[in-house]
Amino acid sequence: MNDDTLRLATVGRILRRRWRLLAVLTLLGALVGYGTSVVFPPRYTASASVLLPGQWEERELLTQVDVATSSAVVDRTADELGWSDVSGEELRKRVSAEAADGNIITISGTSDTPRHAQRLADTTAQQFVKFAARLAGGGSDAQPANGPEALRRKVAETNRRITELANSADPGRTVESVQARTALEKLRTSLEEAMTKLDQADPANEKAGMVVMGPAARPTSEAPPTRVQLVAAGALLFLLLAIVGHLASGRVNRRLRTEEDITAALGSVLLGTVDVAGDRPARQPRERGARALVRRLLGTDVRWDLPAPQRSGDEAGRRIRYRRVCARLREQLPTARRLLLVVPDGDEIAHRAAGQLAAEAKGDPVLRVVEVAVDRPMVPDADLESGAVVVLSPGSRTAEELAGITGACADGGHEVVGVVVAGAVRGGPARAAGHGPADDATVALTVRHHATGGSA
Repeated sequence: MNDDTLRLATVGRILRRRWRLLAVLTLLGALVGYGTSVVFPPRYTASASVLLPGQWEERELLTQVDVATSSAVVDRTADELGWSDVSGEELRKRVSAEAADGNIITISGTSDTPRHAQRLADTTAQQFVKFAARLAGGGSDAQPANGPEALRRKVAETNRRITELANSADPGRTVESVQARTALEKLRTSLEEAMTKLDQADPANEKAGMVVMGPAARPTSEAPPTRVQLVAAGALLFLLLAIVGHLASGRVNRRLRTEEDITAALGSVLLGTVDVAGDRPARQPRERGARALVRRLLGTDVRWDLPAPQRSGDEAGRRIRYRRVCARLREQLPTARRLLLVVPDGDEIAHRAAGQLAAEAKGDPVLRVVEVAVDRPMVPDADLESGAVVVLSPGSRTAEELAGITGACADGGHEVVGVVVAGAVRGGPARAAGHGPADDATVALTVRHHATGGSA
């Protein structure tokens, strides 16, 4: 197929000519989406916010996000919830966290009911705050022995001991006692300065005390993808796949479209091109049975890859083309009195063109229409005919199929003396002057003669 495949007009042509098939596939995609929503039950998501007071850098906030979704926090959440039907590994997939503006971490929990989702988000936020407090040394349980609070208690105890030593010392009666009291006061001052620096450097002073900003709101709607979204996505996906499939099939289509390719495949010369009036696009070869009925119902028996027929002149102008083809036959084969018009099976446009061509010949030469199956071509043996003329429409057959028709003609003792290409056009006036009943009778005689299998 040429570059016309990628044009929007081609997509529009697919939508117009295959709308039944596309509608069925879209409905099928919607049913698949609905089935997916049944297999995967609806989910609900609730979110709880945790405020982190103090100054935090972006990387520190990201670290806290990782802590909120870590196994240490989620496992504690699982123990607190006590859900026997949900494992800790599955619970970790249902919990997520993200950093928001204003030093706020939003913790989200997803579950099968709104109540469970709300409880999961609240419990995870609470366990995160407790775990962060333990890391900062602010928890009452599991405090390290050398943590900041232990150091403060140690310093306070040391200050009391210094005071006791200072009071028990001789109140300045000797030089040694004065020196001892002075050393003790210096030691007290050094301890106080060290604790002040420790308080200023301790991140727990500014970054501890995380607060859960209220309970999570109970969700009132499903978390995406919802059932409606799955149905819509399935319908859209199947529609797009159907259109892409049509475009791909058009790309790999090997049917010949140009007159040069057709004549080269048949190994003959072009006698001319004729027009066949018809507003509807060409149909595929007619079949019988349930499969053919389904194809007609879905509209797949109509060719979509052919452009819309161009508007033609009146019937008199179309008949001139047929007469010129007949004139060329008389010039090239002055002694020929009988010829076969070979038409590929199912080519409705070519069949109509062959009948019209036989009528315009008026018995000079006598043209007999023969319809040939392209899968197993068979042409009658040569009797009185002196050659064969192949009539077909562009874009209907591949080079291999045309080579098979040529071989069938050779097996029957017929030489392909010419090719006539028939194209569909939108007709003008139905009948022109000079087209009388005698011409229609000739067409009827030719077709009837082909049906009985006699000689002209």
